Amino acid sequence: MNSHTPKAHSPKAHTPKADTHTLNPGAEQEELRTAVRSVLARHEGHAAWAPLTRDIGVAALTVPEEYGGLGCTGRTEVHVVMEELGRALSPVPYLGSAVLATEALLASGNEDACARLLPSLADGTSVAALAWAEAAGEGDGSRGSWAAADLATTAEESRTSGDWLLTGTKEYVPAAERPDVLLAFARTPAGPALFELLPGAGEFTALPAMDRTRPLARITLDRAPARLLSTDGARILARVRDLGCTALAAEQVGAAARALEITVQYAKDRVQFGRPIGSFQAVKHRLADLYVLVEAARSLALAAADSGAAAAPAAAAKAACSEAYEKVAGEMIQLHGGIGITWEHPAHDFFKRAHGTAHFLGSAAGHRRRLARLLGFDAPARPTVIA
Repeated sequence: MNSHTPKAHSPKAHTPKADTHTLNPGAEQEELRTAVRSVLARHEGHAAWAPLTRDIGVAALTVPEEYGGLGCTGRTEVHVVMEELGRALSPVPYLGSAVLATEALLASGNEDACARLLPSLADGTSVAALAWAEAAGEGDGSRGSWAAADLATTAEESRTSGDWLLTGTKEYVPAAERPDVLLAFARTPAGPALFELLPGAGEFTALPAMDRTRPLARITLDRAPARLLSTDGARILARVRDLGCTALAAEQVGAAARALEITVQYAKDRVQFGRPIGSFQAVKHRLADLYVLVEAARSLALAAADSGAAAAPAAAAKAACSEAYEKVAGEMIQLHGGIGITWEHPAHDFFKRAHGTAHFLGSAAGHRRRLARLLGFDAPARPTVIA
């Protein structure tokens, strides 16, 4: 038997407890929001990662206490952190490391890997990434495929070392530089599986992403050595995708809300024809429509978090929040006029993040089709029988 065969899943250690949070974040969550916003205001860019993880413990929120985490059983805390990171367009690796990679490890049920990797991920001293998407699209304009059925990277067991050898190309890995821990999905003869790439395995290439606030990379694997973490890759992939979509929806809501705040303030300050442009009825209507859009998206994102990132709410939130954020970001540029397309103004960064997040983990159209399948709406219509 391969020495890296994962241990049996431990329900006591990893099965999430019932979420006791209400739809609206409570006092503790608001304290967390205040703390995260304060750190992001004092530390720009990647410099915020150390105080966020060291002083607040954002990377430890969902990690069980036995692995050095805080053991939060709900998803509202993650929602709060992601919403604040979205407001600041922060480039810190929270989504890739603390959400996608950490949740993949927990879902694997591999206690040895969790005990070895999670403590340093929880305290922020190491960063992980999950190599997932393949080059094939979903046929709807999405950048890359995130479905288990489309996995093209292959894994074969080495006859000499006992490790596995992965071959393929992973796109859109959320990482600015090679992470300390690199996980990857690959296809085995028995189906999709989750692997941990050995140090230095694979060729890491930073991609020239349009969104400079979210660095992405390509991982090229040519018989790259890896450890098998779990053979239940399809289940893990589906679970991590739902968690990722729920977290990303929160980020989109935070960014959209901040973009709207900036636009409203500009409408109050910008004077044309002797009066603020925000006093014109047409501008008021557009801003009011955006406000309704943001609040509706926020409700869906919170509902997805409150459900524990269940599949249907996660798909609905990702679809709605993607479109809401893209609409707000586009209107932000339109209502700012000429200054909205200058490099010095942040409008273009909000617009680029909106476009990037709309396709990350699947497009809005793809998630609507997934939601229809989950709800049974794509079943063939039954023939009408006339008595």
